[in-house]
Amino acid sequence: MAVVEEQYHRLRSRQFLAHTGSAPLNDYYYTLTDQGRQRAQTFLDACSYVGPAPVPLIEYVLSVEAQTIRAEAPKRAQLEQAFEDITVDPSVFDELGPAVNSGAGMFLYGAPGNGKTTLAERITRCFGQHIWVPRTLLEDGQLIKLFDPAYHQPVEDARESFLKQNDFDRRWIKIRRPTVIAGGELTMDSLEIRHDPHANVSEAPLQLKSNCGSLLIDDFGRQRMEPEELLNRWIVPLEKRYDFLTLSTGKKIQVPFEQLIIFSTNLDPEDLVDEAFLRRIPYKVNIADPCEREFHRLFEFYAPKFGFEYRRDMVEHLLATHYRPSGRPLRRCHPRDLLGQVRNYCAYNSLPVEMTGEHFDRVVKSYFTVVKSKDTAYRPSVCVTQRVE
Repeated sequence: MAVVEEQYHRLRSRQFLAHTGSAPLNDYYYTLTDQGRQRAQTFLDACSYVGPAPVPLIEYVLSVEAQTIRAEAPKRAQLEQAFEDITVDPSVFDELGPAVNSGAGMFLYGAPGNGKTTLAERITRCFGQHIWVPRTLLEDGQLIKLFDPAYHQPVEDARESFLKQNDFDRRWIKIRRPTVIAGGELTMDSLEIRHDPHANVSEAPLQLKSNCGSLLIDDFGRQRMEPEELLNRWIVPLEKRYDFLTLSTGKKIQVPFEQLIIFSTNLDPEDLVDEAFLRRIPYKVNIADPCEREFHRLFEFYAPKFGFEYRRDMVEHLLATHYRPSGRPLRRCHPRDLLGQVRNYCAYNSLPVEMTGEHFDRVVKSYFTVVKSKDTAYRPSVCVTQRVE
């Protein structure tokens, strides 16, 4: 009470507060007067932000420098742990490892359906798991909301619950290293500070929310803006590791650009951007089609997840009937998708969930009716090796 008593007394003397009755311990219940409500509304009209006190921008900059992913050096064991819930050819780790360690960004390119997005989403797990971020930033009197539940996953343990009762700074929140994903919906507006004139509160852009984590530009080349626009916007930040943003007041501020940039595309990178941009993304990883051996491993991996008993002979039937004769290329998504369709077919017809040639023949007919590949013919006995250029 010693903290607020003086404030209450000042507000009462200015007729912003009034007593409404007695409370225990010689205290009172308070309410706003008409004059107090008008003053409160005036402040709400000026800024409707309600929440923890904002953190000055300079403190955030220092925190990013202390938690940058470039200070991390993931080893092969950490990569294998990050990808433990999916099947990955061991040779891929030799190519992804240096790219992840660099923190400089990479292109993941190759045919659709080979797991580029899945790989990119798990790369963040290779780094230290947790970081601290402020909920809101303050610069030049402007509030910028940084914490976003859509991208930031809070973490809490028993020790932190105890600290909250003592010296825990509520302005900051502990989260998992973020993985921000932007697909075809990405626009230039998403890369700038967005100001709400009614609330007088701004929203941080995607690259700011992804600091100390990963920023995945999925399906690069299919955004609403041309690749050259993104090139011109990020060509300096990619090299200098800082970006310039403009506040609603017109003031430009310098902010960190400290994340692993990942571009995922099924188009040739050289057809999308020029040499200057490619130079700033030093690693280009080709995620090629799986070989037959890996195709079998994928079926063996997904079969129990869908309630099947893995049958190698039925996968051989699938390859001999629907892949080799037509030269249809293998894709890493096919085992998962085909098993899912077989399970749905069995559930609908009240049949035992099992891998049979008849079931595969039926679902393949619908699965590949519209999705027809124009890629080169499938080479049945060759394991394609990914390369880092």
